Amino acid sequence: MKKLVIATLVTAGALSLMAADGKALSAKCAGCHGADFSKKALGVSKVVKGMKADEIVKALQGYKAGTFGGSMKGVMKGQVATYNDEQIKAVADYIATIK
Repeated sequence: MKKLVIATLVTAGALSLMAADGKALSAKCAGCHGADFSKKALGVSKVVKGMKADEIVKALQGYKAGTFGGSMKGVMKGQVATYNDEQIKAVADYIATIK
């Protein structure tokens, strides 16, 4: 029983660290936004590079809820659908650090 509890805690801790890795989580975004987020996704979106973390969080939460965005709303809703609030914040914090 003791080993099971320890294994569960270690696994939960590892998953939590993985979930909070904004760089890794944002990798799927690079295809449209560019590796340094300086590209307009599909030629129409706002450039994400240079945005503040709280702006990115607000946008990503809005995309997830379906309450934010114009022509990219449907695409982005699918991209962030599986992200929880911690993951959204991690992605936003990472992107906001890119110079």
